[in-house]
Amino acid sequence: MEIRLAKPRDARALAQMSRDFIETGLGWSWKPDRVLGMIRHPETAVLIASTRFEIAGFAIMEFHDQHAHLNLLAVKPNLRRRGMGRALLGWLEESARVAGIASIFLEVRSKNMEARKFYQSLGYEISKHLEGYYQGKESAVVMVHHLITPDIAAQRP
Repeated sequence: MEIRLAKPRDARALAQMSRDFIETGLGWSWKPDRVLGMIRHPETAVLIASTRFEIAGFAIMEFHDQHAHLNLLAVKPNLRRRGMGRALLGWLEESARVAGIASIFLEVRSKNMEARKFYQSLGYEISKHLEGYYQGKESAVVMVHHLITPDIAAQRP
């Protein structure tokens, strides 16, 4: 497996993965132009995990002053449970630590217990529930991972 930064030519494949593995049943909002915008955005990291033969997974994370937001993380179903999601998230978390980010936030479908357990195994905690978050069709849970404890983060300038 190799992890690399996405290139503009990857936007279509990543958008299709989002449609097929994340946005199922919700409509397609992460279309190629939106993904391309994230690839080109200076405060966003778009990563790809690939095998010798194909793109296996990807992640998109936006970096802000004190926090980061994981927008998308997907691994092809037939390649899950091989450490690719963990490796993508690990790369992003290390980048966030180096940047002095205090916390990483994400939303996940309330009913997606597999994803919730994955994030919890990596230190993410549920911080709140959002009813109808996904186009009024499904609820979400907001999860947070504190890279710096909240009491120390509050003392920072």
